[in-house]
This record gives sequence, structure tokens and C-alpha cells, in this order.
Amino acid sequence: MKAYIVALILALALVSPTAHAKDLTNRLGIGFKNQFSIDVPSIAAQYYPGAELGLAAVVGVDTQKNASKFGAMVKVNRIVFQEDNLNFYLGAGAGLLSVENAGSTESGFQLLAYGGAEFFFAGLENLGFSMEFGPSVTSLSSQVRFATFGDSPLRAGITFYF
Repeated sequence: MKAYIVALILALALVSPTAHAKDLTNRLGIGFKNQFSIDVPSIAAQYYPGAELGLAAVVGVDTQKNASKFGAMVKVNRIVFQEDNLNFYLGAGAGLLSVENAGSTESGFQLLAYGGAEFFFAGLENLGFSMEFGPSVTSLSSQVRFATFGDSPLRAGITFYF
């Protein structure tokens, strides 16, 4: 029985269509992300110098009077598993934060560790929708906050690759 199952698996593997993962090597992407612990939607630039390594820079600004916010973060992604039009990755990010509350300004940093996936619709090969999840540490002048997060594509990010 075991030999039959092994033979069946090998036969299916030989006749199955070959899967091609989404290759982002030397691609630059521009889009948005909203992953700061303070709610400030941000502009993001993402670049993949190789097939498995991605770098991102994220900047968000809100100059609302007596409630301004600023965040700047760098992120590193490592693709660990590829599917047709879908890349699964692990990553880390570090950023600076500044928040104004009623005239008092607090500053600090945020650290992220995350897993995620970036999906590409067939026919829209240059538009990536990402989802990310993991733990986060935020340290502002008044508090240190440990939290988990899980972001949908509308919050984690949409990126157009050139």
C-alpha cells in the first residue's frame, strides 16, 4: 500500500503544471502602509535587491493642530515560501515616532517582528496586496506598550511595482 501511495504522489508531481512564484528581483514598489502603533497612514517604498530579500522605508505625517503625528520606519523582509502570485515572508522593522497630545509632545520608537503574505491578482501582476501579523513593542515618553497585530490588505499595504 505504501509503494502505491508513493508511486501516485510521484506520478502527480511529474504531470502537475509547474508553479512560478512572483519574482520581485530588482523591482521598486511605491504604495501605502498603516502599521505604526499610532494611527498615521503612511507612504512606503519597497525594493527587492534579490529574489528573497526586500527592503522598505515607510513615512507618515499628520500635522493636525495640537494632535500632530509622525512616524518613520525601515523594514526588512525575507521571502520564505512562494506560491503562484503569492509570496510568504518573515520580517522585522524599526522606527521613530512622535505624537502631540494637547500641546505636549512625546517621542519614542517602535519595533516589529512579523510574518506576512503579498498577493498578486492574475492580470494585475504589478499590484501587490500585503497582510502582516506579529508582535510589536512601542516605547513613548509616557509608556512602553507590548502588543500583537494582524493587518488586512487595506491596512497592511498596497504596493505598485515598477
